Amino acid sequence: MSGSSSSPPIEKAALLDEPLGLTVHSLPRPQDAVDADSRRTKTGRMKMLLVLAICAAPVIASYFTYYVIHPQDAKSYGTLIQPQRPLPASLASLKGQWLLVSVAGGACDNACDKNLYLQRQIRESLGREKERVDWVWLVDDAVPLRPETQAAVAKATVVKVDRTEVSRWLEPEAGHSLHDDIYLVDPMGNWMMRFPGAGSREIDTAAAKKMKRDIERLLRASASWDLPGR
Repeated sequence: MSGSSSSPPIEKAALLDEPLGLTVHSLPRPQDAVDADSRRTKTGRMKMLLVLAICAAPVIASYFTYYVIHPQDAKSYGTLIQPQRPLPASLASLKGQWLLVSVAGGACDNACDKNLYLQRQIRESLGREKERVDWVWLVDDAVPLRPETQAAVAKATVVKVDRTEVSRWLEPEAGHSLHDDIYLVDPMGNWMMRFPGAGSREIDTAAAKKMKRDIERLLRASASWDLPGR
């Protein structure tokens, strides 16, 4: 009886003498948090750049096709402008459409009349694509338009502009006046092509067809990203 009652206290004492098992976790370092933030920032930037690249790809592809992969048998009639020149701030509201532009004073002489007529005819000949092109006349003086001229340009976009500002943006063919030629502006507001107008040479049916062909080619190249209307 006495022997059996002495063993339990010894076992309890032995258990109390054993070391406790503790798990020690290291504290996070401030540098680890900085590195994690940096990785997240880089990832976010890469995603943003990827989205921008995807959105810009059709625009880049269409211009690359027109400017670089340019078939020898499809040489442009108009003169390509490189580098392109953006619209002046005062004309920024015209962005969003292809613009077929002429410049002349309000008196509108014979060459002005012919250019305006040519612009209208080319736009109308584009058929359903004409809604992607605006016929624009920039009036660079304070001379009021004649009633007959106003009636003739009822479907045109007529804007009074500062001659000096327009001269810094558009440039005629060497040896000619700003009023002589016709200018093509893309929907992003960049002047990108110049055509001989009635003030620089006699425009016949063949020349008009070549001008139309250039514009149609550009409209096809930009069809994936440029839609009718602003």
